[in-house]
Amino acid sequence: MNTHRSFLFIALLSLMGLNAQYSEEDWKERDEWMKTEALLQLAKLSEGDRVADIGCHEGYLSIHLAKKVKNGRVYAVDVREDRLKTLRENASDRNLKNIITILGDYDDPKLPERELDMVFVIDTYHEMGSHEKMLRLIRRSLKPGGKIMILEKLKEWVRGKSREEQVSSHSLGPEYVRKELKQAGFTIISEIEDHGKWEREDNKQMWVIVAQKAP
Repeated sequence: MNTHRSFLFIALLSLMGLNAQYSEEDWKERDEWMKTEALLQLAKLSEGDRVADIGCHEGYLSIHLAKKVKNGRVYAVDVREDRLKTLRENASDRNLKNIITILGDYDDPKLPERELDMVFVIDTYHEMGSHEKMLRLIRRSLKPGGKIMILEKLKEWVRGKSREEQVSSHSLGPEYVRKELKQAGFTIISEIEDHGKWEREDNKQMWVIVAQKAP
């Protein structure tokens, strides 16, 4: 995609309102409906941990993670440089210096090998066309015993449908992800079947899976 077309595409996304849920002005509200503190407790992070936020957008979760791990490190990954630029500005405004931004590819998060304690994939896994490769690369980035947290929303009108039909609606059910994680060498250690409603919309149910890198 050339520069002109990229600009038009980003502008179109903005006009469609697809960036609104990730903008800084909505972060406090998102803390509530996404139950972010509960997610952080589920993750059981420690000071000094090294973590990654894949699909970080403008830094909503990355900033939460940076505060949590303190002298640790957060690798914030996105495929759009404009989002990463905004993230760096948001981190600078908060004097957070432990966030490293990475311009990833759609099939490669470009994370360091065997370094991470946990990888977060929040409302992003359904966008991964090369999900098998991505899980393999995520697993490679984790230390022995490292974990992955995946949060997705399942929309009512695609419940029970094929993976392809769900993904085309920007949605995904846990039954597919469970299987894919196991095939990729992960062991599921925690699951929340109903984490509430995405953006408080009754027909969009959130679910969460935490899995650990198998030896």
